[in-house]
Amino acid sequence: MNPSLFAYEQGTGGEPVVLLHGFGAYHGVWRPVASQLAATGHVIAYDLPGHGRSLDWPQAGPPRIAARAILADIERRRLKRMHLVGHSMGGAIAALVALVEPGSIASLTLLAPGGFGEEINAPLLRRYAAATAPDELQQCLAAMSAPDFTPPAVIVEELAAMRAAPGQRKKLIEIGALITRDGRQGVIPRDQLAALAMPVSVLWGTADPVLPFTQVENLPANMTLRPIEAAGHMLVEEKPDAVAGFILEAVAASRDSPAI
Repeated sequence: MNPSLFAYEQGTGGEPVVLLHGFGAYHGVWRPVASQLAATGHVIAYDLPGHGRSLDWPQAGPPRIAARAILADIERRRLKRMHLVGHSMGGAIAALVALVEPGSIASLTLLAPGGFGEEINAPLLRRYAAATAPDELQQCLAAMSAPDFTPPAVIVEELAAMRAAPGQRKKLIEIGALITRDGRQGVIPRDQLAALAMPVSVLWGTADPVLPFTQVENLPANMTLRPIEAAGHMLVEEKPDAVAGFILEAVAASRDSPAI
């Protein structure tokens, strides 16, 4: 039996918006954003390989493996064109998907994406990978957010429930070590990112303690930067209304852009 990724679907109509969460999360973190997007169209929120209900995906870990898994599921669903959104590690995966299948991506929205610079808060991410108790998770999420932000209790509780699954903690520790090897993250070459022809929006919190805002320096000219003032790394949780608004703006703008 071939493996399959879990995805939660909501809404109908139009080119779907595909959502890829960050490291250590699951599809449910998108709920406040997805509910707004689903009011106008079809939304697909994945559990990435090695996470949640996609825990058992073979060789889960490297972003390129995850990108291939997303591409295979897109082909299985016979999706011809979509709006792709990714946060953090999910942003790196979304960019890799867009590089492989640019003609399928109507717009690309990246939230504090991985792969834009070597700097990464490796100790915090490794601590987050190993956290299972609600108080540990709350402390990690708070440390990744702006100082005045309190992580939603429902997210903390659902992450704790997800990590209670046999093998989940071990897998996250493995992935966390992989994406922070030698205290650095892998980088997607800027010349490759500059070749993307679809509309690309980059949202980044100016107070990001995980992936520094300085990684937006020398952003390729084809990318539109959307700084989110005083926000940390957890943009989906911290600023769901702003995130949903920017995604809907990208969807609307893509209608004026020719297909690749």
